[in-house]
Formats: sequence, structure tokens, C-alpha cells
Amino acid sequence: MSSHAAIVAVVVALMIQRALELRLARRNQRRAQARGAREFGARHYPAFFLLHGAWLLAWPLEGWSRGTFAWPWLVPLLSAQLLRYWAIASLGERWNTRVLVVPGDAPLRRGPYRMLSHPNYVAVVIELAAVPLVFGAHVTAVVASIANLVLLLGVRIPCEVAALRWASDADQSR
Repeated sequence: MSSHAAIVAVVVALMIQRALELRLARRNQRRAQARGAREFGARHYPAFFLLHGAWLLAWPLEGWSRGTFAWPWLVPLLSAQLLRYWAIASLGERWNTRVLVVPGDAPLRRGPYRMLSHPNYVAVVIELAAVPLVFGAHVTAVVASIANLVLLLGVRIPCEVAALRWASDADQSR
């Protein structure tokens, strides 16, 4: 398979993956809201959506022009995918692309969450670097990784910490 055909295949696979994940997230959101979930960080959600959309456009364009295929980067990429789906499976109906908290639900400590606070984010960090690097898109790997880390460390993780604190406080006031 040529590097160009591989780019097309990976773009299609990632688009299908993201569409299925968004569908699962919407289903889980409806279920959580039916149980009284509160959403945190709705205002920053579009920033992640834009980042991932820009990334999905940038790396194929950069990779296409380079015409390379670096097999070794498939190892971290596939490892990230395994970690992502382990995290999703471990959270079950609690997994979402949004920050939703149901009062009274204790944080889960199973699967990769026994070892990592944010395994899904670790998987995404690896993916945002590894996919472009497979195709020689070094600029996209660096820019997307930095932008993602700024959003994760500066906005998303603090938002999740505040949401869990709120849920804990709400649970104690009952």
C-alpha cells in the first residue's frame, strides 16, 4: 500500500471512529442527564472540536506532500487505541466527550483508571502525535500536541477536577 493510500485509509478510519464515539457520547449524555447530570465546561468543548478537526485536515495534507510512511510510529498509535478503548469500556455509560457529573456517582477506579487519572487523555496525546508522525507530518504533530496540552492542562483537566469536587460537595450536602 502506498503512503497516499494509507493516508486515505487512516483518515476514513479516524472519521468513522470519531463519528461512532460522538454517537456513543450523545447516548451516554442523554442517559446521564436523565439521572440528573450537570455539564461543566460546555464553553470549551468547541475548542477541542476545532482542534481535532484542524488536526484531521492538517496531517493528511502535510503527510501527502512528504510521501513517507514511518512504520515504528504504528506501535504507539496502536497502543494509544488500545488504551482509549480500555478507558471507554471501563467507564461504560459514564464515558463522554463532555464533562458530565451525576451527583452521588463516585469516581471509578477500575481498568486503566486504577493507574492513571486520565487514561483517555494520555491516549489522545499519543494519537495526536503518532498519527502525523507515521506519515512524516512533523509540524502537525508538534503544533497539535502543544495546542492539545494547553487545552488539557489549562482548561479541561481543571474543569474535570472542579466538576468532581462539585459532585462530592453535592453528595455530602444530601
